[in-house]
Amino acid sequence: MTTRPRSPSRRRRDISSVLAARIVEYIAEEKLPVGTHVPTQDLADRFAVSRSPINQALRLLCDKGLVTHRPNKGYFVAATAPATPEHMGLTSEGELAEVYFRIAEDRLSGKLGDQVSESYLRQAYGVTRTQLNQLLSRISQEGWAERRPGYGWTFSAVLTTPEALEQTYRLRMAIEPAALLEPTFQLSREAAEHCRASEQWMLSGGIETASADALYERGVRFHETLVAASRNPFFLDALRRVNRVRRLLAYRSMIDRRRYYSQAREHLRILDLLVRERNEEAADAMRRHLQSVVRNLKKIQSLFKP
Repeated sequence: MTTRPRSPSRRRRDISSVLAARIVEYIAEEKLPVGTHVPTQDLADRFAVSRSPINQALRLLCDKGLVTHRPNKGYFVAATAPATPEHMGLTSEGELAEVYFRIAEDRLSGKLGDQVSESYLRQAYGVTRTQLNQLLSRISQEGWAERRPGYGWTFSAVLTTPEALEQTYRLRMAIEPAALLEPTFQLSREAAEHCRASEQWMLSGGIETASADALYERGVRFHETLVAASRNPFFLDALRRVNRVRRLLAYRSMIDRRRYYSQAREHLRILDLLVRERNEEAADAMRRHLQSVVRNLKKIQSLFKP
């Protein structure tokens, strides 16, 4: 029996459904209240895609009643998000997400060489041209592959070893504590409350149930929120660059999630100090926090082996 190829409109719906599910998870995990503005560009940056598929996903969520669109103003939360995307008929770990992680794992294990063609990737992973473009767009924006002049793609060799991941944390140890000591540092009450709710959700069971994407992005949001509060754009730009390229090995390290409990508690301790304007103590706590992550990485070296 021959399988009929899916139409372009069907493929677009598949992509939109996957992104819509991730947006539902984000709204639920952040406990965004009804009326909250959800900027399209912020979602595009968060999920490393262009604005076009984000707009498609938001229109899908409009149809389902979760968000509403106001002309010339954008999208806004219209209802409380369900506990899981499945309650809205969406699949959080869709086809594209599964293929993305297969590519990531094959790259880490050495099955994918430094240079590949698009035709090889389509055949190897059974995806359409449209789906592959979506995947490669995300991968390139995350910084671990780039288009070769004329033909094919080149994978970066920067972050395929645990030593490279440790180096990113050493850079973060230099910039994140310093950001908390900037004279312009100001953490808003709203940002602090969002961070606190996120960490408490983690400790109440989210660590075990969150997808690898959600778990990674949650940690990224915590640290980038604090660094953004420094009001020094150079600190934030440096951290964002590091976070984009360390995803691969960070995903691999999530196989063992027990260490995330202590990390969440450390995040809450740092927040408490910042809210009380004890920034020097918070900077010391941040440095110790990142040092403890490095020590934990050494304990799970076996997870990074192909």
